[in-house]
Amino acid sequence: MKSILVTGGAGYIGSHVVQQLTARGERVVVVDNLVSGFREAVGSAGLVVGNVGDQALMARVLQEHQVDAVLHFAAHTVVPESVRDPLKYYGNNTCNTRNLLACCVDAGVRRIIFSSTAAVYGMPVGGIADEQTPTQPINPYGMSKLMSETMLRDLGTAGAMDYVILRYFNVAGCDPQGRIGQSTPNATLLLKVACEHAVGRRGQLFIFGTDYDTPDGTGIRDYIHVVDLATAHLRALDHLRNQGESLTLNCGYGHGYSVREVIDAVQRVCGHALNVVEQPRRAGDPPMLIARADELRQRLGWEPAHDDLDFTVRTALAWERHLLAQAMDQH
Repeated sequence: MKSILVTGGAGYIGSHVVQQLTARGERVVVVDNLVSGFREAVGSAGLVVGNVGDQALMARVLQEHQVDAVLHFAAHTVVPESVRDPLKYYGNNTCNTRNLLACCVDAGVRRIIFSSTAAVYGMPVGGIADEQTPTQPINPYGMSKLMSETMLRDLGTAGAMDYVILRYFNVAGCDPQGRIGQSTPNATLLLKVACEHAVGRRGQLFIFGTDYDTPDGTGIRDYIHVVDLATAHLRALDHLRNQGESLTLNCGYGHGYSVREVIDAVQRVCGHALNVVEQPRRAGDPPMLIARADELRQRLGWEPAHDDLDFTVRTALAWERHLLAQAMDQH
């Protein structure tokens, strides 16, 4: 039986995909350097600790595990950090992807599913992006992912690779059964940070920008539950296995919530008020970013199961309580 290679499979999104793949009986091997991932998050899948840019290692993994499809998550993803340290992002996200693709071509691995980002669109006119919206990244993170997309497309044109590029909007929530979640230290994603504050792990919650041209003055984003996003990857894999054509697809629900609406939902679910501190806007934050994601539904037959903000908050909050209990046990 052939294996599926999941790079970055010990991280937040990758581990939720690994969980679904192993649940349906796939053979999975994970390569992760565990810089931001967690050994226990890969479950029963095989784990190789190492760097995706290490061509000797990747060539060996592809051969030894008889890999016939790659799901590539391994990346740095913090936008402000990418602005401060662009070469770190081009090195890890772009150069390492190039090395991985070279190994895949050499090994005859033709199927790859690539995690990209809505950051490739920059600040689209009107705040809504479909797959035809011009790509104009405004930070090195978005550009590092767009460069990888370009390499994949060029390989596709050369006849060497079939791919599905998935452009994520704002990923949120955790496994509803509480087995895995988002454990990233010093996280920057709003819902994670709000839930950390709700359980007492942060003293306050900052809102960056309250004067945007939106109904309540705060930024609006399209939040997709990580389990629904993971399901999209399995649909993409099945599509490629069925000789489907290469695709680039947005992953979102097609509607958004403002920062204040997310905070209200966290307060509702946790049952107490949060200490919210208003700050000026951050550079490079678009006022609104929402996906047109009809293509994902039409091309892959994907349907979300968890398009419910309060449900997403409940799963994220449950995970924060779990992490807090774990930390207390260790002391």
